[in-house]
Amino acid sequence: ETPVILLHPVLSSLGGNSKKMSSSDPATAIFMDDLENEVTTKVKKAFCAEKNVDNNPVLELVKFILLPFNKSFEVARDDKNGGNKVYTTIEDVEADFKDGSLHPSDLKPAVSKALNVILNPVREHFKKNQQMKQLADAVKKFK
Repeated sequence: ETPVILLHPVLSSLGGNSKKMSSSDPATAIFMDDLENEVTTKVKKAFCAEKNVDNNPVLELVKFILLPFNKSFEVARDDKNGGNKVYTTIEDVEADFKDGSLHPSDLKPAVSKALNVILNPVREHFKKNQQMKQLADAVKKFK
């Protein structure tokens, strides 16, 4: 069975410049064939102003990808920062982010981890299926 991932057409650039994700700027977009460390680095560098829920590409990933795909989103954090928390609605994520009880330094690693869990089967599929590997290699040449 071929894994399918639906990307929302209006995800903002990770650069936070109010533009949409685009293959013309690979550092500000996440691709299905990105390696785990690439996803982690891109999310870590992503624009995510503390307490700002507007034009926040990291929160958009939670809203449009992670919650619809998983139905929940877990943030692992130290007990001194409120301990681990599982969210089931974007409204709860945004409320905690807006009031500061969810900090970008806790949000970003959780987003990276959740994205990589989703992307790992895709990566494996491209690795194991020779036809898909050739297709992925051809696509990379265009990046």
